[in-house]
Amino acid sequence: MVMVVVEVMVAEVMAELAALEDPKARAVNEKHGDDHGVNLGKLRALAKRLKTQQELACRLWETGDTAARLLAILVCRPKAFGRDELDAMLREGRRPKVHDWLVNYVVKKSPHAEELRLVWFADPDPVVASAGWALTTERVAKKSDGLDLAGLLDVIEAEMKDAPDRLQWAMNHCLAQIGIEHAEHRARALAIGERLGVLKDYPTPPGCTSPYAPVWINELVRRKNDKTAD
Repeated sequence: MVMVVVEVMVAEVMAELAALEDPKARAVNEKHGDDHGVNLGKLRALAKRLKTQQELACRLWETGDTAARLLAILVCRPKAFGRDELDAMLREGRRPKVHDWLVNYVVKKSPHAEELRLVWFADPDPVVASAGWALTTERVAKKSDGLDLAGLLDVIEAEMKDAPDRLQWAMNHCLAQIGIEHAEHRARALAIGERLGVLKDYPTPPGCTSPYAPVWINELVRRKNDKTAD
């Protein structure tokens, strides 16, 4: 009976997602590698109405539909997934927004996050490896004890310049975070960013901080210092 109810709910949710499909939103999303046309604000509103439903989340994920997977991430219980489930989900969910939300909203809250970080960090698949770097960046910012920060900078210096886009972005974020959070490594992080020039010409909207590591580091350090001074 429960499964029947869940299947009915899946059908109803998929119909609602289809009704929210907007060709203009799809065109924008497709420029970023995502294949859905649902406004994310409306998706979040739907998730808020549905609330947490783990079984529904699992079934929505299984559809393979990008909008459904994003919704699944919003209504799931992150700690309910096993290590192997999360590993499989990351390897399947390769669309940029699905990948980003899965790592940030689910994996980071999982008791398996550190084990998966170590596995993914060394993975030959650059998309999977980028998740390992994202989890490493989280540790650089919040719990750096035990991390070899100098060793991370060695890898970034040697490999970031020629890394595929998504992996390069994740490594660059790690570089910036090391420079922002760890003053003893800041000069080297700045030097690496300047020498490699990764994302130096990235178009940045007015009021936003450039992802170019030297600018990013200096701006965030300035803000931290200003806040401390206040």
